[in-house]
Amino acid sequence: MARRRNRTLSEEERSLWDEVKKSTIPLHAETKPSVSKTPTPPPKKPIEPSKNPKTLKQQIQEFSVGSKAKKPAPRHNLMPSISVELQQAPLQMDRKKYGKMRKGKLAPEARIDLHGMTMAQAHPALTNFIMSSHARGLRLVLVITGKGKDRDEGGPIPTRMGILKHQTPQWLRAAPLKLLVMQVTEAHLSHGGSGAYYVYLRRNG
Repeated sequence: MARRRNRTLSEEERSLWDEVKKSTIPLHAETKPSVSKTPTPPPKKPIEPSKNPKTLKQQIQEFSVGSKAKKPAPRHNLMPSISVELQQAPLQMDRKKYGKMRKGKLAPEARIDLHGMTMAQAHPALTNFIMSSHARGLRLVLVITGKGKDRDEGGPIPTRMGILKHQTPQWLRAAPLKLLVMQVTEAHLSHGGSGAYYVYLRRNG
């Protein structure tokens, strides 16, 4: 029996084939595209402009050069005023008499002028004067030192103005004079002002 080429299915065969197709399972099932479960973020709200925007001129006025810079630390005073130093010294004498002395209402009983002397000359002269005044029973004496001249030449170590003016209180507070001296303060203008010192001595005996 010869084969038929290009054979067509009969109606009965086509019906049977359709039934077979319904009962078959495809090898590669069609996959549906996966749906992402991540929620879509809401759209960002546009940034609203400031109700009162500052102009460039206002910003410049608010800013000043160095406004946020740290303030420099205060300089250390290497040479405190001798006047302040004496004023801060403890009061050893009668307060009422001290007030009169500061106002120039007490007359010095003796005086010595150290102005123009060297330190080598002034120190022994002051020592002899104070010791002799105390031995005589004097209470208030005047020591003239002068205000001195500014001799600082700009070197690394500052030089005090008026060497004798600054050194005399140191001598009066050191031995042997500290045992005889009760109070030291700058003189009133009528007795030389800042160029002289009142020296109030302790009682003799």
